[in-house]
This record gives sequence, C-alpha cells and structure tokens, in this order.
Amino acid sequence: MTDYIDAYQMYLQNEKHASDNTVSSYLRDLHQFRSWLANHGATDLRRVKKDQISRYLEDLSGHGKSPATVTRSAASVKSFYAYLFSNGLIRSNPAKNVSSVRVERKYPEILTNREVELFLDQPRCTDEKGYRDHAMLELLYATGIRVSELIGLNIDDVNLPAGFIRCESKGKERMIPLYQAAVKALQDYIRDIRPRIISDTDEPALFVNMNGERMSRQGFWKIIKYYQEKAEITKDITPHTLRHSFAVHLLENGADLRSIQEMLGHADISSTQIYAHVIQKQLKDVYNRAHPRA
Repeated sequence: MTDYIDAYQMYLQNEKHASDNTVSSYLRDLHQFRSWLANHGATDLRRVKKDQISRYLEDLSGHGKSPATVTRSAASVKSFYAYLFSNGLIRSNPAKNVSSVRVERKYPEILTNREVELFLDQPRCTDEKGYRDHAMLELLYATGIRVSELIGLNIDDVNLPAGFIRCESKGKERMIPLYQAAVKALQDYIRDIRPRIISDTDEPALFVNMNGERMSRQGFWKIIKYYQEKAEITKDITPHTLRHSFAVHLLENGADLRSIQEMLGHADISSTQIYAHVIQKQLKDVYNRAHPRA
C-alpha cells in the first residue's frame, strides 16, 4: 500500500510541481486513510470501494473533525485515486462520485490601511535586525508574495533601478513592481546590512538570519508574531494576512482582478475572486451597522 503512496508523492513533486506544504498535507491525509482501511480489514488500496471512502469521511465528521478538514481529506483521496486511474493501476475510480462536505465560506483576515501602517512601522532601523525586518515586511506587503517565495528570493531576483522583483514558483516566473518605500528599504538593507550578516560572500539568499544563512519559514513566522505583539494588533496576523491585505487594498483602489491574479501567481481567476467577495461582505457589514432600517 505504501508503494502506491510513494509513487503518488513522486508524481506530485515531479509532474505537478506541488508545493512542499501541499505534498505534506496530501500524504498525511492518505496515511490516515490507509490506517483507517487497515483497521477495517482492507489491505489493498486498489480494491477500495466508494462506500468505504464515504464511511471514512463520515467517521471523520463523527469524530469531530471540522468540515474543512473532511473536505480536504476528501480532496486528497480523490486526487490519489484519480492518479491511480489515469495511470492504469485501477480499472475504475471509486472516489469519483464521492460527495464532499459543504463548508461554510471563511473569509481571510484583512488588515485595515491603518493597521498595515502600524505593523510596518514596528521594526526600528537602528540595528541589522531592524533594517532586515523592515525590508522583509515592506517587500511582503508591496508584492503580496507567499512566505515561501519571500524566503526563497535570491539577491539576483531584485532589480531596484527598475523597481521590480522576479519571483519564481511552481516553474512559473512573474515580475512584480515595488512601491518607493519598499525600494528604499531594500536599498538600505542590501547596501549596508546584508554584507555584514551573510556568513559567506557566495550566499545567494536575499534575506538571511542573524547567523548569515537563508531565512527559514519558522524564523519568519516568529518575526511576524513578534511585531504583531509590539503593534498590539488583536487580529491574528500571519504571513498570508499581508498577502490577503495586499490584494484587497489593490482591489479597493481600482486594480482589476486579472492584474491581481498575475501578481499573486494564481493559476485560476476563481482563487482571486475571493477578494471581491471580501469587499462585498465588508460593504454589507457596514450597511447593516449604519443603515437605520437594517
């Protein structure tokens, strides 16, 4: 049973170019499904029936798993069996018509313009860490890139005279403009700070930790949480919060969805349309609070 999952992992990584987080999530779900099958006497993934998959998802719900978790698990199992079927490893796809759990739409957390200003003002440019953190946060809000893309940037990906960065993700490259404050923050960091903290002059990483090595996802997460506490912002700020705020603020100020889709690197416009729904929800909330007959 594990061999098929291992082959599926290689498919996700080498053919689908899925992110590390996606691969990890799918494999975790599949291993949980495999364990459930084993506990119910099933030893061959190729002989699984539709009703077994349905019972598994029902069991997840019955044990208190959230609708979002059940839906994600269903998506993982469906993707796995679609892979087996398309590669001729099973004659029919037992997961094809398995119904998914309906999930209540959850809108992303968005910072107001004032909260963004307050948050970006937290790093104090008085030492190496302050300059570096200031440049990282400005760049994240200026471009809306993912945290994995931020920490994956190399020094050669920055073109400050032109005011752009080059970002590559899932085999695709995109150019994203920078506003002047972000350009200035990066100039200061690259010219004065980075040469003093890199451990090796051949280090390609744009952002490094205080040991001079490429910044990690966990390290950047701690930076975000540190400045959230300093700013005394009650909203739960994650690296993705600035990405969401970037998109909504652009949309509020007249940017079109296609341009935002290109900058965010969304493969499908439907992923970008959530931000239009966020704005509509905000307007409805304002209306319900302010209209005397609402």
